[in-house]
Amino acid sequence: MKPSPRPSIAKLAPYVPGRPIEEVEREYGITGAVKLASNENPLGPSPKGVAAAVAAASGVNFYPDGSATYLRRALSSRFGFPSEQVVIGSGSSELIDLCMRAFVDPGDEVVVPQGIFRMFPVAVGRAGGTIVEVPTKPGHVPDLDALKRRIGPATKVVAIANPNNPTGAYVPRAELERFFEGLPDHVVAVVDEAYHEFAREVADYPNALDELRKGRNVLVLRTFSKAYGLAGFRIGYGFTTPEIAAAINKVREPFNTTVVAQVAAIAALDDEEHCERTVSLVRTERAFLAAELARRQAVVNPSLGNFLLVELPIPFGPLEPEFARRGVILRPMGGWGFPLAFRVSVGTHDENVRFLAAFDDLLANGKLGLPAVAVPVGAG
Repeated sequence: MKPSPRPSIAKLAPYVPGRPIEEVEREYGITGAVKLASNENPLGPSPKGVAAAVAAASGVNFYPDGSATYLRRALSSRFGFPSEQVVIGSGSSELIDLCMRAFVDPGDEVVVPQGIFRMFPVAVGRAGGTIVEVPTKPGHVPDLDALKRRIGPATKVVAIANPNNPTGAYVPRAELERFFEGLPDHVVAVVDEAYHEFAREVADYPNALDELRKGRNVLVLRTFSKAYGLAGFRIGYGFTTPEIAAAINKVREPFNTTVVAQVAAIAALDDEEHCERTVSLVRTERAFLAAELARRQAVVNPSLGNFLLVELPIPFGPLEPEFARRGVILRPMGGWGFPLAFRVSVGTHDENVRFLAAFDDLLANGKLGLPAVAVPVGAG
């Protein structure tokens, strides 16, 4: 006899992160690889955040503030919610997990759109709950009317990511407002806005904090990993009701974020120049990549994130190492329910041109399932 995990854990498919640059370079004997797999900031971390982190490093012999008091105060001041309605996690992915641990028992349901960020199914599985995936509308847009119809007595949480990773699709303001009207009181609504900074250019992109101001039972998640470039520090945050926050803090580890991450996040919050430079670059290069891939006859899904979901006529899984040995790290989407697709993060212009050159090399050799006549004269 050997120890057996809980049944829900035994059947759980773990979250698989993007491969590190060092691993790919070692495996293929190459140098100078570019990573466009994990939606990281192409300009690097916030300089103000880095400076604050360096200054704080001399104090790491002490435990961090387990309540992240000063970070919560800074977020409270910036967004206008009391500190007790601010929750802090080791990335917003931990806050997803904490929400499920706080509200989902074995047999409880969590209703989500198909193709939602994979940490939602993983977190529900860890809690022993049942994930219920509702088909989306054309363009992978979440069908909020269908989500609401699927909610039943066993539903404890309903969740969307807006814009969604990996599809890039978003729910407009009017639809989100209608969704919250009449939502059952026993359900926690989670709105993951990890990429909201990149989506503000669209006039009808909603701010889910408005629903919290109306008194809704909502947890709005955001992060310092993307626009602020602090992914390696693992620092995310959320706004919710005092009651939901209290429940999450009951299951949260007492020192779930480090002192270095906390002070870096406080400093980065005021680094508006870096944030805006990042957003401007992503919007420009996202349009460039989308146009260039469309010229090559790939299917490019419209995106409000710092990434694109790209579909080919053939499965992408076997093609991932072909790109990797050419020094470009992409993210296969088969495990997310899109076997023909890959996700490419928006990089610097040079990184994006490097990706297109690898794409063209494979295209010219007939390996992408696209017509060779689609090969452009140059990389744009």
